[in-house]
Amino acid sequence: MRFASLGSGSSGNALLVEAGATRILLDCGFGLREVALRLARLGLAADDLTGILVTHEHSDHVAGAFKLAARHRLTIRMTHGTFAALSAEGARMPQVELIDSHQPLRIGDLEVHPFPVPHDAREPVQFVFSDGRHRLGVLSDLGSSTPHVERMLSGCDALMLECNHDADRLLKGGYPPHLKRRIAGRFGHLDNHSSAALLAALETSRLQHLIAGHLSQQNNTPELARAALAEVLGCAREWVTVADQETGFGWRDLL
Repeated sequence: MRFASLGSGSSGNALLVEAGATRILLDCGFGLREVALRLARLGLAADDLTGILVTHEHSDHVAGAFKLAARHRLTIRMTHGTFAALSAEGARMPQVELIDSHQPLRIGDLEVHPFPVPHDAREPVQFVFSDGRHRLGVLSDLGSSTPHVERMLSGCDALMLECNHDADRLLKGGYPPHLKRRIAGRFGHLDNHSSAALLAALETSRLQHLIAGHLSQQNNTPELARAALAEVLGCAREWVTVADQETGFGWRDLL
């Protein structure tokens, strides 16, 4: 099992998870040409994909998902609420499979466990992926943790955690007050300290990879995100990977 990021941030998000012959794209916030270029960096093409999973309806997660699915005849899976929100926006849907936010599903060689998160979307979810031996937990776009989130992410072999902003930088920055309130609210995005507190609540003895994701380019820095997470684990800051907007990160294997 391995995973890689095409890019992570407010301008677009996409994560690739592979087990055996199964390759799932989690979200697709990039246009078709950009997806092709970013997949090529990982040695793949869109025709190599098995399907697309969508966390929620915000454009930085779905902007290119439907065109990609339609062109390459891929099934998109999403919750009922996400489907309803996108249908209300007039999105043209290719083949869609609705999923339950509390029920696991099997996609080829991957077992996928969705779980709901507090975010300002219709029915947002995040996911844990398993190939039967290893577990990858992915968490972004939530304003606060919950006991259920922590139960789902405990015992993972790899984690990608949102470190959207530094609270002080957001407070002192130039965003309008209503946007600051939204980002910092319990249905907004996790700051570095909150992400570190969530990590501290998890069982991490199996952890091989830790990724900081969805960083704000205005209100955070890779150094601040790394420092917050590394302090919890007592590891070198360099051991924590940061998924950036332009390059994401390359393949990470689970052994």
